[in-house]
Amino acid sequence: MSQYDTFDVLQHYKTRLQETVTLDNQVQLAVWQNSHDRVTLENTRHHTFSMYVQDGYESYHKRPDGWFNGGAPGRFCLMPQASQSTWDIRGSLRFAHFYCTDQHLRQLAEQTWDRSPASILLDERIFVADPALEALYRHFLLTGNWGDPASQMMLSSASTMVMLHMLRQYSQLQWQEPGSRGGLAPAVLRRVKARIDAQLGDPLTLADLATEAGLSEFHFSRMFRQSEGMAPHQYVMKRRLAQAEQWLRHSSRSITDIALACGFSSASHFSQRFRAEYGITPSALRQHSSD
Repeated sequence: MSQYDTFDVLQHYKTRLQETVTLDNQVQLAVWQNSHDRVTLENTRHHTFSMYVQDGYESYHKRPDGWFNGGAPGRFCLMPQASQSTWDIRGSLRFAHFYCTDQHLRQLAEQTWDRSPASILLDERIFVADPALEALYRHFLLTGNWGDPASQMMLSSASTMVMLHMLRQYSQLQWQEPGSRGGLAPAVLRRVKARIDAQLGDPLTLADLATEAGLSEFHFSRMFRQSEGMAPHQYVMKRRLAQAEQWLRHSSRSITDIALACGFSSASHFSQRFRAEYGITPSALRQHSSD
């Protein structure tokens, strides 16, 4: 049983769960499929951010003045906690849900602006186009293998970006954007990099690295990017692949063993990432190195 009401309620309808993951910060992601169904969601104790991934053209939302249609791939719905909504799904629909609590948003607001909001009120939005949010979903949340430990830091970073977008665009908070703090101190950066290299095979989280630096996740991510020119999850992936390349060239370890030692859940996922980075498969590189 999930801690999120909507996740549990949907399983009592025709909705079919295709994939789900709970991140280290307890945000939950889920991809669902549904068709020809009528669904009511109400009195939830959390916020739901939903993006239509495929189809959805025949999805209708009930309003006081009747049924309203506007679904399509890339359209976004924000259902704040305690809201009520009824949906008439007259065709097929594949959609991605992002579940978080008020506490998630409050903590992020405090970390970002160093201020504590008296309350956080999100605006309900139905069938809206939000290119920035769609890009976060499609390029980060919906890519890769959710079950792979090597993907967890990217997913956690993206979840923070999604929630920050919600606070900036769809809440009553109109606070001035925080100024840049510059990069990480050299000693802190060395310490963080040493931890990454020591734990390439472990499911490192953004929280782990932020704690190592003595910063909130938000400020650590910004300052790391300032120092390295890339996000923490991108740096970790590059280090994992660089270590794998060295072992492929200079050791007799099997490709599966190398994949697991570098934090990948399978040789196939490792091979996909490696080829995307280097333009060659691990097996081809090993063959080339042995010639």
